[in-house]
Amino acid sequence: MAEKTGMGAGGTIPGKSLTELGLTARGGAEARITGLAVDSREVRTGYLFAAMPGTRIHGAEFIPAALRMGAIAVLTDAEGARIAAEALAGADVALVVAEDPRQALACAAALWFGAQPRIMAAVTGTNGKTSVATFLRQIWQGLGHSAINLGTTGVEGDFTMPLAHTTPEPITLHRVLSEAAAHGITHCAMEASSHGLSQRRLDGVVLQAGGFTNLTQDHLDYHASFAEYFDAKASLFTRVLSPEGHAVINLDGARGADMALQAEERGLDVLTVGEAPEAEMRLIGRRFTPGGQVLRVAFNGIEYQVGLDLIGGFQGENVLLAAGLALLTGEAPEEVFSVLPQLSGVRGRMQLAATRDNGAGIYVDYAHTPDAVATALKALRPHVMGRIVCVVGAGGDRDRTKRPLMGQAAAENADLVIVTDDNPRSEDPASIRQAILMGCPGALEVGDRAEAILRAVDALGPGDALLIAGKGHETGQTVGDVVYPFDDVEQASVAVAALDGRLA
Repeated sequence: MAEKTGMGAGGTIPGKSLTELGLTARGGAEARITGLAVDSREVRTGYLFAAMPGTRIHGAEFIPAALRMGAIAVLTDAEGARIAAEALAGADVALVVAEDPRQALACAAALWFGAQPRIMAAVTGTNGKTSVATFLRQIWQGLGHSAINLGTTGVEGDFTMPLAHTTPEPITLHRVLSEAAAHGITHCAMEASSHGLSQRRLDGVVLQAGGFTNLTQDHLDYHASFAEYFDAKASLFTRVLSPEGHAVINLDGARGADMALQAEERGLDVLTVGEAPEAEMRLIGRRFTPGGQVLRVAFNGIEYQVGLDLIGGFQGENVLLAAGLALLTGEAPEEVFSVLPQLSGVRGRMQLAATRDNGAGIYVDYAHTPDAVATALKALRPHVMGRIVCVVGAGGDRDRTKRPLMGQAAAENADLVIVTDDNPRSEDPASIRQAILMGCPGALEVGDRAEAILRAVDALGPGDALLIAGKGHETGQTVGDVVYPFDDVEQASVAVAALDGRLA
């Protein structure tokens, strides 16, 4: 089957012609469409089936099945038309052949659903997208707006819904945005993944502003090179945002200056943030506390002091980026800075999962790249008087080159490292661990993740801290084709309860 959407479009929504969806069929054929689908199992009578090229198989392989289900129009590329030529030849179907079928689908989905929250902002980068989107949503809510954030953790805020992907495919994305708007949501902050950008999933979304966090190694199993990965992220500013849009760039993040240049060359209104002297919203001072930090920020000639209940210096950068996006979507500076102390952290992002009786804290973070592991550990250091212990793994069927680098990042920034399993998927877990251990040969190897967490918690003395990296908010562990229940936060709490005698 082709890529699954979760559900097709249709039902109570009135039909639209191909022309109304911005599509032109071969021979000028017209059709009245009653729904859209990228999964042949979702097709109903009167639907347009979008047969997209895939990494393993072309969606055109499922055109015969879609026709049997009642599709009256097909959107694909030249290769898809060739693959399904025989099935299409004998069918009464409108065939739309597009040079970029993904972009055509995204724009058609936007026209089909026809509504989204009035204020839309997207954030891209390797690390920090979820935190920035969540903080921006919280800022908007603090200022009285009905707001959501959309991404890795689903749809959160004043309207909630689970999602299967950080950036959903266009039909699902525009259906969600339309439903959110119908529920009175006026503001939406969304994550823009490199996959979503390169596959044109955001094309058709009307964005007022875009943000950039940083760019470090990740997803090189999907992108052919780091340069291609950068270009995918940059497309938020070079293609998706209109020339009248706004960009907020973290100059302290890796490749920040390069991304600012991309945005400026597009003609976007650019606001830079960070500690860099040239940053327009500049972090001029910071003091760490056991449970958070205090920032001094200079903007437009005024200094603001902001207390945050957030662990880690990088969270300060994320807050500034979110504040910048709030400013460029119409909020007043004094009002934005006044609500920042109300911000709360994101589940699985430097989350305090448990505290031992001796005061040692256990933190769970989604860090799953070398830079994210290093950043999280460095960010934790100012809050910790004693040792830092790190539990780290790496996912299977993903970029293999980063595994020893993740081990190295942990070894260079933690006092004790335990290498364990993450989501091995179809790979041999022991092979993944060995690749990580190449970067930290002195680390302990404990394959079972629950046991690794227990042993790490047991090693904590007064003033120590533990970082459990990799899975963050996830509530399952994928081994082979099976997802077993597993929650790092829950496991940390169980380990503390067992070791400190809190179990009944």
